[in-house]
Amino acid sequence: MSTPQLDKTYSPHDVEDRWYQRWIDAGLFHADSAHPGQPYSMVIPPPNVTGSLHVGHALNNTLQDILIRWRRMQGRNVLWMPGTDHAGIATQNVVERQLQAEGTTREALGREEFLKRVWQWKEKSGGTIISQLKRLGASCDWERERFTMDAGLSEAVREVFVRLHADGLLYRGERLINWCPRCLTALSDIEVEHEEITGKLYTIRYALADDPAQVLLVATTRPETLLGDTAVAVHPEDERYRHLIGKQVRLPLTTRAIPIVGDSILVDREFGTGAVKITPAHDFNDFEAGERHGLRRIKILDIHANLRLEGALVESEVAHIVEGLPVAKARPKIEQLLTDQGLLEKSEPHKMALGKCYRCKTVVEPLLSDQWFVKIKPLAEPAIQAVEDGRVRIIPEAWKNNYLGWMRDIKDWCVSRQIWWGHQIPAWYCETCYGSPFLRRSSDGAPLIPSDAAVIVAKTTPATCPKGHSDALVQDPDVLDTWFSSALWPFSTLGWPKQTPDLKTFYPTSTLVTGLDILFFWVARMIMMGLKFMGDVPFRDVYIHALVRDAEGQKMSKSKGNVIDPLHVMEQFGTDALRFTMAAMASPGRDVKLAEERIEGYRNFTNKIWNAARFLLMHLDGERAEVPAAQRSFPDRWILSRLTATIGTVTQELEQYRFDRASSAIYQFIWHEYCDKYIEMIKPTLKDQASEQAKSTRQTLAETFETMMRLLHPFMPFISEEIWQTLPHEGTSIVRQIYPTTRPDWESQEVEQEFALLEECRGLMNQERAILNYAAGKRLHFKVHGKTDQAAATFKKHRELIEYMENVEDLFVGSTSEVTASHLLTLTSGSAEVGTSMEGADLQKAKDNVLKQIALLQKEVARTQQKLGNPDFVAKAPPEVLTDHHDRLARESRMIQLFEQALQQIISEQKQHQSS
Repeated sequence: MSTPQLDKTYSPHDVEDRWYQRWIDAGLFHADSAHPGQPYSMVIPPPNVTGSLHVGHALNNTLQDILIRWRRMQGRNVLWMPGTDHAGIATQNVVERQLQAEGTTREALGREEFLKRVWQWKEKSGGTIISQLKRLGASCDWERERFTMDAGLSEAVREVFVRLHADGLLYRGERLINWCPRCLTALSDIEVEHEEITGKLYTIRYALADDPAQVLLVATTRPETLLGDTAVAVHPEDERYRHLIGKQVRLPLTTRAIPIVGDSILVDREFGTGAVKITPAHDFNDFEAGERHGLRRIKILDIHANLRLEGALVESEVAHIVEGLPVAKARPKIEQLLTDQGLLEKSEPHKMALGKCYRCKTVVEPLLSDQWFVKIKPLAEPAIQAVEDGRVRIIPEAWKNNYLGWMRDIKDWCVSRQIWWGHQIPAWYCETCYGSPFLRRSSDGAPLIPSDAAVIVAKTTPATCPKGHSDALVQDPDVLDTWFSSALWPFSTLGWPKQTPDLKTFYPTSTLVTGLDILFFWVARMIMMGLKFMGDVPFRDVYIHALVRDAEGQKMSKSKGNVIDPLHVMEQFGTDALRFTMAAMASPGRDVKLAEERIEGYRNFTNKIWNAARFLLMHLDGERAEVPAAQRSFPDRWILSRLTATIGTVTQELEQYRFDRASSAIYQFIWHEYCDKYIEMIKPTLKDQASEQAKSTRQTLAETFETMMRLLHPFMPFISEEIWQTLPHEGTSIVRQIYPTTRPDWESQEVEQEFALLEECRGLMNQERAILNYAAGKRLHFKVHGKTDQAAATFKKHRELIEYMENVEDLFVGSTSEVTASHLLTLTSGSAEVGTSMEGADLQKAKDNVLKQIALLQKEVARTQQKLGNPDFVAKAPPEVLTDHHDRLARESRMIQLFEQALQQIISEQKQHQSS
């Protein structure tokens, strides 16, 4: 029976499309709660329904898929739960832009019709990123795909909201929040992007109320908000100002006097003048200072970030000039007024971080607003304990302290958003009791809900208000922060609050793979909610991967033109090449510096695998003999031993989430050991197809390559399936085959030691050939001396193999004096001395080549030594990075010694030639 053959060249697109659809049709990714295997479950970090695949998604989902495919092949009961996030602001903005192009607005449509439009958009375009994840090879259980606004997940959201409120952990109150004046909604901290700019630091003269001749110089970056100041703060231990605490100053441009307070938390004595103004309604730190000192809050900005001075006692001239102006226009006006009245001491350039809305890039304003908050401390304490006692393991562990530090200083969570798309807050008010608050609006346009309004929190619309009114209940117009529903993802997707078989089987999940940027805003909240509502953590391990940057380490952005589109590179180089690149570069603590050249390099790796498979299939016809490993040829025994060692390494590294080391082990084995060495070694054997050794070698080829494809599959699922189908195998798909485990009967330390000695000898031969610039095809004479009895015996035993592999015309194995004779270039290693004739070589070129190599190596040594001598680098670098640098230094130093050894011999040979 003839062996199936492969096309001459590998065509990724044909293979990928064909196999992915077959996997789906066969239900190979589907999980079953009744499966007897040990559960292993993961939830996908739900991408925004507005999104399209970017390199961050590609990294995150590749690493998840490697774990999922690996655990599935281990026989575990695997569930990878997929889904998307409704992405409140982002999705609303998309549809609003469509309406704008049509000449209308959401307000003109009304809430009900607008939401219909959003759902229509979601049904039409919301699946884009899911199809792209499938293109990446993600083996999610797509039959279970969820959406954060599905009926079941919406039920979970209402259940949690109601329970939190009943437990006193959710309240409505006036607090300072991040506000986008363009989107007209509150933002979470994660939704605020900070951009470093050069602004101004203004020093303003605040005269003492009881002695106008005395002036307190106050530094601020926001002079326009001084109209809302309610105090000035100094450090209570600052000798310059301590005597002023308790006095009052006249607030510039107003008719008010405000107190001077001592505050060691707010004031940095080294910043500016050491005196700062407090504007509790428009700065987060000032708000907390206002709470500490019982200060009044004066709002001077409306929801559009325009100045509104009602309630702020200011001079009429000032009010006339700045009333209604946006902040950007009001600031220079205030600066001019201060200058005209001799109140501006100075202004100077000052670097500062400016917060902007992550969607529309509008400058975010702190705004005093009635919002819904989750009382977070009681939820945070158990979540801190869960990480401290190891129930949740954060990997790399370096991020554990970041998590704990943030959680210990956590603030109450603002969960309400002033948009229409999202989970509408399940709270109702009675208009009969409070006079149609939703039909009236304050002067800044915000809905008026009286602060004393009795709220009814319920999962469904209540029948009556507490006073028995039944016809005027109005639901709170706000929706919940997108992160609120995302925080429930690990259990809401499994059917909670219903007690489903999936929930019982797959919760807690096993691993969460995510980026550092959402450790606090998503991961921490999932831990809190899981402990609160499930009584257990939502996952056991949290693997945090790095960011993907460009080749120079810069953040990718369209404006810089350095964005790498994963869809483009998958089209150009194939999906497996991109996946392997991501895995190979996923080193803990180091950002991924991605260049298309790296992806192209791993495309070449897929071609190498393909060509090796074609070689195997061309030589697989004929009888195969199942001979015990110990009785096979030296090359066969060596490759079996190396394969079982590689299996052990890959498995161990995957257990530790070292995707980089696991993929490196696979790459090293396939390219360098299997293709470059083993295949070359067995070519003479395969020429005699009828020999017993050829039969045994064909069996080794079939066994090792089939095993190798199963080992490779989680990393490169498409090419491994395509090749595996052509090999002798059992089963219908590699997806459900058993992941390789180590084989003690394959292991042979003796064979590996012998092979290492041969490599040492061959390495010296290659160095000599390169130094003397002999052509690769030129057959040379070499003399070899084994410096130990084992080395000498090994070189004699495998003399023919060395001759074949190194194109040696005649290999002489002898004593040291014979190898180091005159006119020979002799290089020495720990176990071998190798000499070859310098006759006929261009010694000057050889000398120049060696000098060049020494110079390059010395530069590398100096660069490595400089890094290792830098205390900052040593303190911050992960242990494995330091180990890599020390290994590199030792390797480079050995190479310098080798080249210096060669240089002395070449110089000596030149002198002999000149004297003769």
